[in-house]
Amino acid sequence: MSKSQATRRDFLKSSTATALAGVAVTQLAVSKFAHAAGDDVVKVGLIGCGGRGTGAATQALSTEGGVKLVSMGDAFSDRLEGALGRIQNEMKNQGKADRVDVPAERRFTGFDAYKQVIASGVDLILLATPPGFRPVHFEAAVEAGKHVFMEKPVAVDGPGVRTVLKANEKAKKLGLKVGVGLQRHHQLGYLETIQRLQDGAIGDIHTMRAYWNGAGVWVKEREANQSEMEYQMRNWYYFNWLCGDHICEQHIHNLDVCNWLKNAFPASCNGMGGRQVRTDKKYGEIYDHHFLEYIYEDGSRMFSQCRHIPNCWNSVTEHCQGSKGTADISGHRIESSGEKWRFQGKSANPYQVEHDDLFAAIRSGAAYNEGDYGAKSSLTAIMGRMATYSGKVVTWEQALNSEINLAPERYAFDATPPVLPDENGRYTIAMPGITKAV
Repeated sequence: MSKSQATRRDFLKSSTATALAGVAVTQLAVSKFAHAAGDDVVKVGLIGCGGRGTGAATQALSTEGGVKLVSMGDAFSDRLEGALGRIQNEMKNQGKADRVDVPAERRFTGFDAYKQVIASGVDLILLATPPGFRPVHFEAAVEAGKHVFMEKPVAVDGPGVRTVLKANEKAKKLGLKVGVGLQRHHQLGYLETIQRLQDGAIGDIHTMRAYWNGAGVWVKEREANQSEMEYQMRNWYYFNWLCGDHICEQHIHNLDVCNWLKNAFPASCNGMGGRQVRTDKKYGEIYDHHFLEYIYEDGSRMFSQCRHIPNCWNSVTEHCQGSKGTADISGHRIESSGEKWRFQGKSANPYQVEHDDLFAAIRSGAAYNEGDYGAKSSLTAIMGRMATYSGKVVTWEQALNSEINLAPERYAFDATPPVLPDENGRYTIAMPGITKAV
């Protein structure tokens, strides 16, 4: 067994304590919920039919053993039908067209589509809606005894994180398998690099740097006669009740890597941010830049940048400094005492591997649960937003126990979203020193 293979094996067994600690799969749970035989067909339901949902479905269907997509749900029928067509084409190209079996009666639309997918006789639920829906959907899937793969982040506020953590406790007791879309945990280059650093390759790690700086993402223009709820749903990236700001939706990956390296979560953070370039009303209510200083219990720091501004320096990376050297974590390079190391292996597509690992656990009955660290890394991003929006120091306890719930009072296309534009079509933007964000 190569060093890389050994690292991967060890990780899946034990290296991320928050992922697997305390998971006891009873014989009852295995027999009731897990597919122990390799030839069993795992029936999959997809909730959320955007780009990531389409990708998650094709990756699930590309795993070994019997697997079939049998139901789909989305708020919008055009999104569902478009995703179904792309999934069918991809699986046809792989020679696995028979793995898609979603007739009209198992295609569900609207805000309650998730309930119908969960009740459609599936074994595994893929949750890929905008993250504001994740706590409600995850809780419902666990209550129904379903295995779950859910995209990151898993919540956009403190109440949502608490819901996920509570539901995940039940998932662990039932022996349900839970995967979270933080795919770097399934990438050999990261696994090898993190293991070496945790083994002391650069001594005591005192400083980390995390970046997701880019130009920004898509915008969908407002259409005539479109309700405010539909407009926000179509432009979910720009509304915190749906997205949590780009620090949550994107930068969580980099923050999660630093948490993984420390095998800990920040005790507090402070920072600043704002909305300097992407100021048009079409960008909703989110900031275009955030800068944070996270402080861990041992006094070590993580400095974090994320930006949505074109024509600037771009970077999606993680780095660390220790008492004996430095590391480019994302580049899988370590330098210590004049010695240089670089990961030389080949990493398989981590988006595929995370599904391969989840399905392997479902089939074998092995313990597998990524829900806790998914929730806590989501909270790391959420507390960062709280700090930049408020201009205050925010502690872990304040973020986790916050009573600010960003969700609307009810989910319906004729309902009122939690934020509304003024007479000029502009949304209120958080003002540090004034806005209460915790």
